[in-house]
Amino acid sequence: MNWDTGSHSIHEDRKLYVVDSLNDLNKLHLCPAGSQHLFPAEEKMPAVGTHSGDGGRGLFFLGLIVVLIVSLVLVSFVIFLIVQTGNKMDDVSRRLTAEAKDIEDLKKINSVIVKRLSQLESEQN
Repeated sequence: MNWDTGSHSIHEDRKLYVVDSLNDLNKLHLCPAGSQHLFPAEEKMPAVGTHSGDGGRGLFFLGLIVVLIVSLVLVSFVIFLIVQTGNKMDDVSRRLTAEAKDIEDLKKINSVIVKRLSQLESEQN
C-alpha cells in the first residue's frame, strides 16, 4: 500500500466525519429534540483511523526504550569512570608511600653525611 494513498484515505475519512458531525448539529437545530437519532462518535469514525493511535503509542514506547538504553549506557560510563578514578587514586597513593620511604632514606643518608663531615672537621681541628 502506498503511504500517500493511505494518508489520503484517512484524510478523506476525517473530512466525511466532520461533515457528518456538522449535519448532525444542523439536524439538532432544525428538528425537535428526540425526533432524530444521532449516532455516537465511535460508530462514525472509520476503522482505518483507529490504528492511528497505535502508531503514536508505538513511537512513544520506542522513544522510551531508546531513552532507557541511552541512560543505561551513560550510567555504565559513569561507573567505569568511578572505577578508573579509584584505580588512579590507588596508584598515586602507592607512589606517595614509596616517595615518602625514599625521602626518609635520603634523610638518613643526609644525617650520616653530616655526622661524617662533622667528624672530619673535628679531626682537622
